[in-house]
Amino acid sequence: MRKTLIIAEIGVNHNGSLQMAKQLVRKAKEAGADIVKFQTAKLSSLVSKYAEMADYQKKNTGIVESQKEMLQKLLLSYEDFVCLSEYCKDIGIGFLSTPFDVESIHFLERLVPFWKVPSGEITDYPYLVEIAKTKKPVILSTGMCEISEIDNAIAILKENGTTELTLLQCNTQYPTPYEDVNLKAMETLQKRYHVAVGYSDHTQGIEVAIAAVALGAVVIEKHFTLDRRLPGPDHQASSEPEELKNMVNAIRNIELSLGSPEKKISPSEKENLSVARKSIVAAREIKKGELLSKDNLTTKRPGNGVSPMKWKEVTGTCAIRDFKEDELIEI
Repeated sequence: MRKTLIIAEIGVNHNGSLQMAKQLVRKAKEAGADIVKFQTAKLSSLVSKYAEMADYQKKNTGIVESQKEMLQKLLLSYEDFVCLSEYCKDIGIGFLSTPFDVESIHFLERLVPFWKVPSGEITDYPYLVEIAKTKKPVILSTGMCEISEIDNAIAILKENGTTELTLLQCNTQYPTPYEDVNLKAMETLQKRYHVAVGYSDHTQGIEVAIAAVALGAVVIEKHFTLDRRLPGPDHQASSEPEELKNMVNAIRNIELSLGSPEKKISPSEKENLSVARKSIVAAREIKKGELLSKDNLTTKRPGNGVSPMKWKEVTGTCAIRDFKEDELIEI
């Protein structure tokens, strides 16, 4: 059975609180997620003082300020991430954080098993080179991307040391309208680049992520919050604890349901073969030696006798004994 890697994207939904971050980690663990993911950045390296908030950030926060002012209230310190990585280890859930600058790449290298590169960094050449030089596996989101940009990013990663790559279909809008999800693009990514694919979900609800698994996603990333009513840019496009739990359970059921390409009778349905199928039976009383034909034979349940697929073999032969009406024919 293929096991989908489920990443609970906490991001900055801790609102700058280490205590809330730990609470989110606990809830993600309880919901069954494999990994929690945060976002790590040095503010001075991430945004200039002239960078404006995205429209969705203005709408979701109800505040108009610079990105720098917004993020100042949301980022955790490097020391906090060391603490969180240890906390994740203690309670038994994977730790991950996405770096947003080169300094944070160097800091996180010893803490994370692989890299999750966000859509916004796919055109950042120096960043991609530093990621690739670590030779760690890379999961790359492709939101806001044309194929040519993905081509270029993959070339840079491979030229500088990346050997293991997974691509995520993604739409960088929070929340994403259903008509813009485009799950079928996963097939294009898989065929073009011959890599594993997944889906980073920013829709409201859990059904799209579940559908992505049915279509072949091996990684699901879903934003996660304690409460969508909390202040902050990403809470409204996030799942609450019970939703995350329901999503994880549904994905695990889908994994079981996908099975294998082999078509065969399953163990659970074998017992119903004789109940649901039919056998050749006597349509009326038949005397020994009488010619068996469509006039004195029919097919009825149960299916533990001669299969109706042997109809041509049976008709035209003589009854080997007397048969009562509805009795299974023997040959």
